Amino acid sequence: MVEETISSSPALPSGIWVAGRRMLTIGLALIIVATAFEILAVAATMPATARELGGLAWYGWAFSAFMLAHMIAATVAGPEADRRGVAIPFIAGTLLFGVGLLIAGLAPTMPLLIVGRAVQGLGSGVIGTVVYIIVGRGYEADARPRMLAIISTAWVVPGMVGPGLAGIITEHASWRWVFLGLIPLPLVAALMALPALQRLTPTQRSFNANDHLRRHAETRMALVLAAGAALMISGLGQLIAAPVMGASLVVPGVIITIFALRRVLPSGTLRAAPGLPAVIAAMGLLNLSFFGVDAFVPLTLTAVRGLSVVTAGLALTAATLTWTAGAWMQERLARRQPPDSIATAGLLVMLVGVGATTATIAPIVPPLLSIVAWGVAGCGIGLAYSALSLAMLQNAAQGHEGRASSALQIVSQLGMALGAGIGGVIIGSGEQSQTVEAGRIAFHFILMAIVTGLALLTAHRIRASHGRH
Repeated sequence: MVEETISSSPALPSGIWVAGRRMLTIGLALIIVATAFEILAVAATMPATARELGGLAWYGWAFSAFMLAHMIAATVAGPEADRRGVAIPFIAGTLLFGVGLLIAGLAPTMPLLIVGRAVQGLGSGVIGTVVYIIVGRGYEADARPRMLAIISTAWVVPGMVGPGLAGIITEHASWRWVFLGLIPLPLVAALMALPALQRLTPTQRSFNANDHLRRHAETRMALVLAAGAALMISGLGQLIAAPVMGASLVVPGVIITIFALRRVLPSGTLRAAPGLPAVIAAMGLLNLSFFGVDAFVPLTLTAVRGLSVVTAGLALTAATLTWTAGAWMQERLARRQPPDSIATAGLLVMLVGVGATTATIAPIVPPLLSIVAWGVAGCGIGLAYSALSLAMLQNAAQGHEGRASSALQIVSQLGMALGAGIGGVIIGSGEQSQTVEAGRIAFHFILMAIVTGLALLTAHRIRASHGRH
């Protein structure tokens, strides 16, 4: 495989703010700010977007299309970065993300908005994968936990102002400006990071026919995986209204998805074998449970509890801020605790937060308590997500960080897509009365709590390889 190092790294002092890495660190933080703002803003404004462009039936697909496309890009981007270096994939991902914002911002219909979300997902998948490769190869081992914390901290500003600002823009201008107004930021971030990325040059080697065949096979398998997941999510949407049709889609979708996952993930991931496979499996379950609830928190607070879009967005703000706090707690704990212990603690905290958020659906519970409850869940995922990311870097084989990062991104996005898709089926297929809607949301949230418990059991199987740096 291609090895990658900063060409001037022997002369660089250690740290993330030294002259040779300062602009890289800032650029990476800004690109995460851009993608974080988009994710949070879409979650906060989707109720208004769905009312203008379509119905509740499309709600889950606005998230699932993004995540499935993200998964395809992550499958391809990691191995390509291993072979070719990170600069070109990073710039390509940035451009795709910007084009997706433009399409979504100008979309006249819900299907076209979903197309824009898919293009955004392609760009985000490339960016997300490459960022972790850069952290693994461009920073010393003792600087990686701090850089991972910086990446999580990049969610602070979007978390503080994103949902509220998106709500204000939606109420006083248009939800379209939530997409269109963001376009310049990722472009500026890419320009800042590019000089340092060009110094992350791969060691040249020739590529034979087997290398090209393997690259094409990976691309095909990524498309197969996304197709299987899309069949599965589409079938779930038909199960209640047309059970036979739904089952005819779900069953092959599940088979195709499992077939593809066995070929794009590390061996043993589906049974959570100790080490890297357990890391990947735990990350997938973590994302399924957290984002399966997160996508529907604003809908719950506006449609069921009667809060405004701006107030409902405060729950996402709280979770984002506490996510960052949890990431910095992880950075300190990583000095004396292994990642599996930190991830386990984080998942326990998240389980409490999901349970408390479910309780706030009940009319007797003050709806504003949901802000605190979802903030608890955010702290939990902040601990667990950063710890699992660090465990991935520790367990990945030297020179194969790209493939490990791709696997992490694949299961993250598949989990998020399934969480949003399952939620869309459970919540969006019932009658539009308030009572039925509240009951369906509660059922979905309880299901996600069970998934969190499964992630907790999986985290116990992680055994970080502390000797690998």
